[in-house]
Amino acid sequence: MEIFSYMEKYDYEQLVFCQDKQSGLKAIIAIHDTTLGPALGGTRMWTYASEEAAIEDALRLAKGMTYKNAAAGLNLGGGKTVIIGDPRKDKNEEMFRAFGRYIQGLNGRYITAEDVGTTVADMDIIHEETDFVTGISPAFGSSGNPSPVTAFGVYRGMKAAAKEAFGSDSLEGKTVAVQGVGNVAYTLCKYLHEEGASLIVTDINKEAAMRAVRDFGAKAVEPDEIYSVDCDIYAPCALGATVNDETIPQIKAKVIAGSANNQLKEPRHGDVIHELGIVYAPDYVINAGGVINVADELYGYNQERALKKVESLYDTIEKVIEIAKRDGIPTYQAADRLAEERIERMRNSRSQFLQNGHHILSRRK
Repeated sequence: MEIFSYMEKYDYEQLVFCQDKQSGLKAIIAIHDTTLGPALGGTRMWTYASEEAAIEDALRLAKGMTYKNAAAGLNLGGGKTVIIGDPRKDKNEEMFRAFGRYIQGLNGRYITAEDVGTTVADMDIIHEETDFVTGISPAFGSSGNPSPVTAFGVYRGMKAAAKEAFGSDSLEGKTVAVQGVGNVAYTLCKYLHEEGASLIVTDINKEAAMRAVRDFGAKAVEPDEIYSVDCDIYAPCALGATVNDETIPQIKAKVIAGSANNQLKEPRHGDVIHELGIVYAPDYVINAGGVINVADELYGYNQERALKKVESLYDTIEKVIEIAKRDGIPTYQAADRLAEERIERMRNSRSQFLQNGHHILSRRK
C-alpha cells in the first residue's frame, strides 16, 4: 500500500501511528478533513488480518465521518481510530491511558468516542488523560446512551422520505418492515407504533422480535421473509449490505429508511432503487442522531438543544431529495454532494477571508 499516494488521492490530512510496548497498544488515528472543525470519530478495536487492513479501515471510516458530520450540519471534520487487538482479551487500563495521551498530544485536532469493540468504560479511562473524548459516563457530563436519540433521528428522517413518496409525512396506517430490533430499532418501533403505523419485524434473536410483538402489536416473520412482505417502508436496522441484487427484486416498499450503516451493498444498488422509484434516505444522513448527540457534549451537554438539532434531520433529508431532483442523481449521491458543497463553501469562505486580510496588510505597507 502506497500510503501517501492513497492519502493524496482522497485528500487525507494526517495518519498517526501510536505504539506503547508495555500495554500492547497499536493504534492508528486517521484524520481526513478538518475544514469544518476538529475531526470527530470513534475508536474501533478489532482483530485485523494485517496492519494494512487496519490502515485501510481507519482511512475509510475517517472519510465516512467527514461526510456524516458535514451532512449533519456539525462544525466538525472526520477522523477515526482503529486499535489492533481482540477487545475480549487484549484490553487493559494502561492501553487506553496511553492512547489518551496520544490524543492529548494532537491538541484538539481529533476527538474520539466509542465504536465497535470499545465501551463507555474505555472512554472514561481515555478521559483520565484528555478532554478530547465524548461518550463518557453521564457522571462526567456525557449524553448517555445514544440509541434513543439515534432512533428519534431515524423516525424524523423516515417521515421526510414518506412525504416525498406518499405526499404526506404521516405514518399513520403505513406498514413498516423493520429488520433487526436492537436498541435503536426498538425505540424507532415505539415512535412508529405511537403514530399509528403497523409493524412487521424480524431479528435473528427471536426474543428481540417477540418483544416488539408484545409491546407494539407487531407481526414477526423469519429473517429471510422481511424483504418480500407487503409494506410501505423498509427499515434496515441490523447488518449492512441488505439492499443488493438478491433483495431488491423482492422489496415492495416505496421508501427505504433505517438505522443500519452501509445499507447499499454497492453504490450501483443506489442507482437501481432510484430507477425503480424507491425513495432512499441515505444511511449516514438519517442515522446521524447519535453523533449529533455526542457532539453536543463539546458545548456542555444540553439534551433539549441536542434533540432540536436531531429533529432537523427531517430538513436534511428534504435537502438531500432537493439536490437529487436538482442534479438528476440518486439520493445516495445527493447526500455526498450536500456534504461536499458545505465543505467547499467553508473552504472558499476561508480563502476569501485570507485574501482580504492579505490586501489589508498590503495597503498598510
